[in-house]
Amino acid sequence: MNMSRQKNYFAVPAEGETHLAQTLARFACELRDEEIPEAVRERARYLILDAVGIALASTQYDFAHRTLLTVSEFGEGDSDVIGFGTRLALRDAVLMNGLLVHGLDYDDTHTRGVIHATASCFPSALGVAAAGALSGREMVTAYIVGMEVATRLGSVAKGGFHQTGFHPTGLIGTFACALIAGRLRGLNARQLAMAQGIALSVASGSLEFLQDGAWTKRMHPGWAGVAGITAAALARNGFIGPKATYEGRFGLFNSHLGPLAEQCDYGLATEGLGETWEVSAVAIKPLPACHFTHACADAAMALRQKYGLGAEDIASVRALIPAEVIKTVCEPVANKQKPQNSYDAQFSIPFAVASGLVRGRFGLAELDQEGLSDPVTLEVAGKVQYEIDPESAFPKYYSGEVIVTLKDGRVLSHREHINRGASDRPLSADDIVAKYLENARMAVSDARARSVLEAVLSLDDTPAADFSRALGGHV
Repeated sequence: MNMSRQKNYFAVPAEGETHLAQTLARFACELRDEEIPEAVRERARYLILDAVGIALASTQYDFAHRTLLTVSEFGEGDSDVIGFGTRLALRDAVLMNGLLVHGLDYDDTHTRGVIHATASCFPSALGVAAAGALSGREMVTAYIVGMEVATRLGSVAKGGFHQTGFHPTGLIGTFACALIAGRLRGLNARQLAMAQGIALSVASGSLEFLQDGAWTKRMHPGWAGVAGITAAALARNGFIGPKATYEGRFGLFNSHLGPLAEQCDYGLATEGLGETWEVSAVAIKPLPACHFTHACADAAMALRQKYGLGAEDIASVRALIPAEVIKTVCEPVANKQKPQNSYDAQFSIPFAVASGLVRGRFGLAELDQEGLSDPVTLEVAGKVQYEIDPESAFPKYYSGEVIVTLKDGRVLSHREHINRGASDRPLSADDIVAKYLENARMAVSDARARSVLEAVLSLDDTPAADFSRALGGHV
């Protein structure tokens, strides 16, 4: 396929294609390594680097050890768990690695799709490619395929899944992982279309964790990998799934969005497919919390730095945020103003803003028990109220503004219209490496952190199994 034919090749249905799943299957099956621009492949490697650093840091947390203890009960295998030196069966390792990447809520976000796609796509591509003795280059291409599909399918809903209580990272990630696994295992386009239909019955992800800071969100990406790999295997062996996976009467969008399905734009699923690369629009997080909190957290930090504010100076605080994110990071108000655990805090506008105003930062240290129980931070969090941002650019950007009324009557404000890390305000390669090293050094020596860094950035030239062993600590 030459480049002139590639332009818009996947953007419209081919002859005989009547369902979106068929078009996405053809893209996943036919895209060639060399058709992906090198700049896109490089961006993919940096996204993977960011994910690896977070996964290594997560090995230091209780949730990771409890999950590993659980999945280890199912027995050993040949697939590596990042940072633990443990090998499990393929699907158990994918579940574990997805949890490690997503567990600190520090992983990347595609803003328009409102999805953390790397957390499911990378572990799935890593596990299946290593198990199949494939090259790192094939692994990266499959990862990119999954990312392009996941981000576009998320975009179709226009943020609607969060309104109906579903987590796109787990829900949508399943379909992308099915295509990743299917491509790496040599499925044809018909089988890949069927894999998506099968995935429809195993895709999941509830937002109920928002009510009490439960751990369930952490497992969503890995479970998407487990479900997607299973769907692809069933399709390979002739199992029959429905055809109208996405647009059918009880397809993904109608069944999960209800009346909001009317706002779906199915054209976004294939717009520029194979020509415009959504991997380049994925935002890497500068802060370890829900991306919806970042603009307000940064605004609060900017106010503290500029005006030297003290908690004793603050009478009240207003945070202006997009209407679409209120259910996620502002309600119920009592929980958000006094989070009971780190996950509560990572999804709390009041706590993020208070941390910025009181401590001048909002990092992992603010999410440990000492930070969560800091009485001054909690006092200020109790003064933070939210309002709908009339100038919101959601979902293109996750905008935010903080307005502080002081006890002396002054009113100070700062706005972050484009959240730091977004595609129009990206972190530099040096910033990403610095974040990776900071996270990786929580778990491994500087020498090993730098060795893994080199392995990631040279991934196209490394066998996937060698790379997997390096991440697992077997070399």
